[in-house]
Amino acid sequence: MNKLKLVGQLLFFIGLISLPSVGLAQITSVANEVVSTAYSSGVQDFIHVFCGAKDEKNASLTANTLNGESGSFEWQKYNAASGSFVFFSSDLSGNSTSTISNLEDGGYRVKVTAASGEKTYTAWVFNNYIDATAEIPESDCYSFTLNGTFDTPKLIYTDLASGQPLEMNKEIEVKWMDGDNVVSRVIRSEIFDPPTKDTNYTLVVSDKFGCEAEADVQYLSIVTKALFSVSENEGEAPLEVTFTNESENGDAGKYEWFIFRDLDEIKRESAANNGVVKDSILIKIFSDSPVYTFENSGKYKVKLVSKKISEFHTCYDTLYLDGYIEADTSFVDVPNVFTPNGDGTNDEFIVKFWSMKEIKISIFNRWGKILHVWESNNVINFDNTVKTVPQSVWDGKVGGKVCTPGVYYYVVEGRGRDNERRRTSGFFHLFRGK
Repeated sequence: MNKLKLVGQLLFFIGLISLPSVGLAQITSVANEVVSTAYSSGVQDFIHVFCGAKDEKNASLTANTLNGESGSFEWQKYNAASGSFVFFSSDLSGNSTSTISNLEDGGYRVKVTAASGEKTYTAWVFNNYIDATAEIPESDCYSFTLNGTFDTPKLIYTDLASGQPLEMNKEIEVKWMDGDNVVSRVIRSEIFDPPTKDTNYTLVVSDKFGCEAEADVQYLSIVTKALFSVSENEGEAPLEVTFTNESENGDAGKYEWFIFRDLDEIKRESAANNGVVKDSILIKIFSDSPVYTFENSGKYKVKLVSKKISEFHTCYDTLYLDGYIEADTSFVDVPNVFTPNGDGTNDEFIVKFWSMKEIKISIFNRWGKILHVWESNNVINFDNTVKTVPQSVWDGKVGGKVCTPGVYYYVVEGRGRDNERRRTSGFFHLFRGK
């Protein structure tokens, strides 16, 4: 016996206790739900509701004698045309119970005859069902429609006190499920922000009697969601940045990247041209995950457009970088002392420069004689230069001979990648003591 039937029996016996206006019922069943009638007057009977498939007759009733006596049973069925109960079947086996099965919807009455006397009981049965279907009739880049239908019979019995028909309220409920999540409680629902993955949706239709039907439909995703990350978003110019495409459901080879010019540069251009800006886009890149080098200093906005092409639609999604790619402005920093004594610390005179494109470093003694010069018209980052170009630093020697401790002079000049001219000069101390 399944759980639903056990629940039905439990509710039936609870009904006996909680409904004092209902006569003592000697008719039982394994119905999914047993409820009381709502006659306009008189003693109420019970209605046995069985859940099943359409055209299935799984209703059955069992009559019992009082105290388990042997007896005979005469069953009758309600005839709506005549408004009376007519013969249905009889059971003269002498048992204490009698069961009738495969019943059609309607009212049934049994006369039980035993040694203790004769009793008559009445009950109604319904073969209830719910059939459901689900479909997605409409889908575009912005939403799709979940549409369901269901078929379920009306449950109508007769008020035996007045002879009028009474329809039971089934309290139908519908819900659309995505796994364990309820996405809607309306049978035709427009779903916005469609998922980027193919998704199964289930329509669940149920009533208060515990009858339920499900229908599945699959949403085939035609949308995309643009996502990306960057290897770094700030540093010295030229700044190389790797863009990692993490978009969902986009078409490979269809991604478009927009890198916008520095905002200050745009403002300067606008001011110089009566508010007219030629183009705010620095470059447009067609690549899944590009690598781009920001040659000049500035703050750059980045946009990714992801595309998904289906049979009837081409869907786009756009994502802007949160913040900016910042290639730092140029500057030069010169130390005021260095100690080329071979101890591994501060043994080289290093002029630090940042985001410079052109630079010239000149070092003089106190009499104005040039001791060291290094110049580059295509500087590629300070760290790279210091590591790969020995001439970019001074080791405190001239012609392989060490210079004496004292005061020396420098001149640093050049042009930054922000097109700013940079020049600084001054003196520094050379010490050789440990």
